[in-house]
Amino acid sequence: MAERTTHAVLRMGGRDPDEEHRVSTPLELLFDLTFVIGFGVAADELAHLVAEGHTREGLIGFSFAVFAVAWAWMFYSWFASAYDTDDWLFRLLTMLQMVGVLILALGLPQMFESLVEGDHVDNGVMVLGYIVMRVPMLLQWLRATLQDPARRRAHVVYMVSIVVSQVLWVGILFAELPVGAMFALVLVPTLIEHGGPVLAETRYGGTPWHAHHIAERYGLLVIIALGEGILGTNVALGALIEHGWTVDVALLGLAGTALPFGIWWTYFVIPHGALLHAHRERSFGWRYWHLPLFGAVVAVGAGLHVAAYQLGEEFELSTRTTVLAVAVPMAVYVATMYVLYAQISRTGDPFHVLLIAGSAVVVVAALAMAAADVSLVWCLLVLALTPWVTVVGYEAVGHRHNEEVLESLTRP
Repeated sequence: MAERTTHAVLRMGGRDPDEEHRVSTPLELLFDLTFVIGFGVAADELAHLVAEGHTREGLIGFSFAVFAVAWAWMFYSWFASAYDTDDWLFRLLTMLQMVGVLILALGLPQMFESLVEGDHVDNGVMVLGYIVMRVPMLLQWLRATLQDPARRRAHVVYMVSIVVSQVLWVGILFAELPVGAMFALVLVPTLIEHGGPVLAETRYGGTPWHAHHIAERYGLLVIIALGEGILGTNVALGALIEHGWTVDVALLGLAGTALPFGIWWTYFVIPHGALLHAHRERSFGWRYWHLPLFGAVVAVGAGLHVAAYQLGEEFELSTRTTVLAVAVPMAVYVATMYVLYAQISRTGDPFHVLLIAGSAVVVVAALAMAAADVSLVWCLLVLALTPWVTVVGYEAVGHRHNEEVLESLTRP
């Protein structure tokens, strides 16, 4: 879009999916900041519950929280990729959605607490946050429907899926069901809201989202999620520094920096934008596989928070439990990353099997060290090598497969 000096209302006719130099806007970056809070609260709550011995409840609540936060981000981001006018109306409606995200984040602690108590899921504030987000989102879709009539059928599917699923969420909320029944029943509105984009994009004409822009947006959210790892490292270092500057402090600083840095490196070797641009029909698997990936990255940060609790002697935690809190999400991240690449590229490389096996060996080695009562700092240092198996393998050999994949995109 041309440089503008005012933000008068523009016609929402849809962006050009082949627009050159399409990047995230300052408004999108501001919008993303609200999700720092959502991910941070989810990570803190998971770390607390693991440290207190409520691991099962923590994992259930964390999965629910990360899904809610990430899905709210996804819904806005795909719409903005197709219809961002950056006029005053679009900006104000985005601001209202930011308020909804903050309300959602405020409701996370009581949801986690209700899981520990065990009689029902107290997600009333979370649902309120979604209502606050969905009303301006519906207004955005209505505006697109009026101003881009050629894609009206797709817009209607999006709007119907939002309204129906939100009504069901409110109904389930007032039913005050037991925990198990609630999570079983919420599959219905979840499938409806996830099915809306699939039907709209595949059966009813779709929307003009921009592949490279969407890839950049997802990459930025990965970086936000990685911030939890950096924060967890900082908290753990603070716990150690209370006892003075030692070799363990230096080793923990190295491990806590190397781990998120290695995750960053491995994620961004995948040519997400180029693959999405060439194969828009594969976007659904790609977008939904990011849900466990986002969760795993945030959970690595939560695991480092658990390490801080052990090092600060706030809770009586075994080294094995603490290392598991980091190792499990790290393993989930590695597995999800390779599945994500295979799904979007539709290719397989035997060398990837070796890299996955090498990563598994490192994780098992860290867990074995923990079982043998080796110092937590040394266990984390070994565990931090996990993503670097892929980094080294890719830079030495694996890049050739990536080059072949990119080359195939230009063949007639």
